[in-house]
Amino acid sequence: MTGLVALYQIIDLLTSALVMLIIIQFIIGLLFAFNVVSQSNDFLMAFYNSINRFLDPILRPIRNMLPNTGAIDFSPLVLIIVLQIIMIVLGSIIF
Repeated sequence: MTGLVALYQIIDLLTSALVMLIIIQFIIGLLFAFNVVSQSNDFLMAFYNSINRFLDPILRPIRNMLPNTGAIDFSPLVLIIVLQIIMIVLGSIIF
């Protein structure tokens, strides 16, 4: 049983890290969109592009299922909600 709890804690840690990356991507995207930070900032642009390369394979299937909403991308929100639902279900099964 302690092995399952340890596995749950590892999955919870990875899920939390993924949610943080999604939030960081969102915030940097807003900073670029409202010209708070210039896109010519090489460090921030490289960081943003690397996060996008990491998250795009995860978010692309969700984007394909959602209707086109124009400039607003709801796929990060859907991913966060799905991850939280998975963690609740796993937690209820293990505990």
